[in-house]
Amino acid sequence: MGYVIAGVDKDIDDDGFLLEPDFSDEAVEAIAAAEGIELTDDHRKIIDYMRDRYREDGHTPNFRHMLKEVADSVLPGVDSKGLYDLFPTGPAKQAAKIAGLPKPYGKAGY
Repeated sequence: MGYVIAGVDKDIDDDGFLLEPDFSDEAVEAIAAAEGIELTDDHRKIIDYMRDRYREDGHTPNFRHMLKEVADSVLPGVDSKGLYDLFPTGPAKQAAKIAGLPKPYGKAGY
């Protein structure tokens, strides 16, 4: 069972990640609701960052790179606890999922 986004049933993998990226606001809302996340402006800044990285690199960053870049420019001064407060099941993976991106690749999702 996938997500229904703008009236369209989207396919997901076994971990709930979209098989094909969806950059719509509707995707963010639907997936965040399924994850039990009430979106704030900080969530949206991270989601935009993840989408930008995906568009530029073809994949999302691992947590270490995400933390550095986010703390430098997206949410200045944020630490790992702050990111886990926003995305409790794992900032890099959960943010990518809510952003409507496919599952990160490699070991442990990277």
